[in-house]
Amino acid sequence: MKFLASFLILVILAITNSMTAQNKSTDTKEITVTVLNATSDAGKIGFALYTKDNFMRKPLQSKEGKIKDGKSTVIFENIPDGEYAIICYHDKNNNNKMDFSSNRMPLEDYGASNNVMAFAPPTFENAKFLLKNKNLHLDINF
Repeated sequence: MKFLASFLILVILAITNSMTAQNKSTDTKEITVTVLNATSDAGKIGFALYTKDNFMRKPLQSKEGKIKDGKSTVIFENIPDGEYAIICYHDKNNNNKMDFSSNRMPLEDYGASNNVMAFAPPTFENAKFLLKNKNLHLDINF
C-alpha cells in the first residue's frame, strides 16, 4: 500500500512538472522583423531588440540578417510579453557598426519599429510596441 501511494505521488509530481514546463514554454513569443527596402544586397542588416531600460545601449537580443532582393528577415525568440522597440541598420561594409560622417550624420541606412523617421536618432517612445498574447510580425522601412 505504501508503495502504491508513493508511486501515485511520483506520477502526480511528474505530470505537474511536465505541465509547468509546457506552460513556461508557451509564455514566450517570437517577433519576426523584416526590412523591406534595403538599397542593395551588399553587407547585412543588424537588428537589435530593446526595452525602455536598455534602449540604445546593450540590446536584449541582437541578430544579423542576410539581404536578398532588398529584404532581410530575422526572428527574435523566447520573448516574454512586454513593451519593446527594435532598431536596425544596413551594415553595407560588414564592419559590424554603423558608420557616420565627420559631422555625425549616418552613412548607412537605418530604421526602427513603427517606422517613425525624423532628423534625429530613434526614440523609445516613437519605436515602442506591445508584445502580448501572440507572436508578432513587424515590417521596417529605411
